[in-house]
Amino acid sequence: MIRLSANLVLVLRLGFEMKKAVVVFSGGIDSVSTCAYLKPKYEMYGISFLYGQKANQEIKKARKFAKILGLKKHKIVNIDFMKELYGDTNVLTSSKKNIPGKFDYSIVVPIRNGIFLSIATAWAFSINASLVAYGAHMGDKNYPDCRPAFSKKIESAFNQGEFDGIKSGIRKRIEIWSPYKAGLSKSQLLKKGYAVLGNAIFNTWSCYKDGKVQCGNCESCYNRKAGFREASIVDKTRYLK
Repeated sequence: MIRLSANLVLVLRLGFEMKKAVVVFSGGIDSVSTCAYLKPKYEMYGISFLYGQKANQEIKKARKFAKILGLKKHKIVNIDFMKELYGDTNVLTSSKKNIPGKFDYSIVVPIRNGIFLSIATAWAFSINASLVAYGAHMGDKNYPDCRPAFSKKIESAFNQGEFDGIKSGIRKRIEIWSPYKAGLSKSQLLKKGYAVLGNAIFNTWSCYKDGKVQCGNCESCYNRKAGFREASIVDKTRYLK
């Protein structure tokens, strides 16, 4: 019998240890597909946010898919005080505004991804993860905080904020990654999610509204339908319309 020294065992274990990634995990089709895409290469940690959004179904779906995808850990962070700070600036949190059927800047929640990525990155630094991902894709060009120009700058700022920890080896340098950064369209991303999840992908939640069934009329539902159509995947999602 060959006996390995304790040091050699440790080296071998570290050599095969998967890198860690924190994913902003809403329970929507983009974040779930992003997680499915990254899972073969990373040990996945999901983080979901209650920020006062109308679509509470998101969190229920996030819990479900965290189990389906076998996330190492899944955290739900309550920051619903943001609803008061946002006031009536956007339709996703304001009770006074109706959700439009096509893109309008009222859909943009001020710096939402910046807030999510800040919290997700703090967790990533704490668990020695090397990647923080969110589900922005090339179809999200109307949203400034989805664009690679934004994620590149915020990545630089985060790493500058832990410059000494990274330099000393206490922290790992963080990459902010998105399908957008990788040049993936929504339909390409859905194909990757569908390849892993099969028909379970139709149970993700995209709708900006709350309810048992997705409305089928809001901008997000429209983009979901278009994504499946462009991916040549028969959409089995239940919609009201």
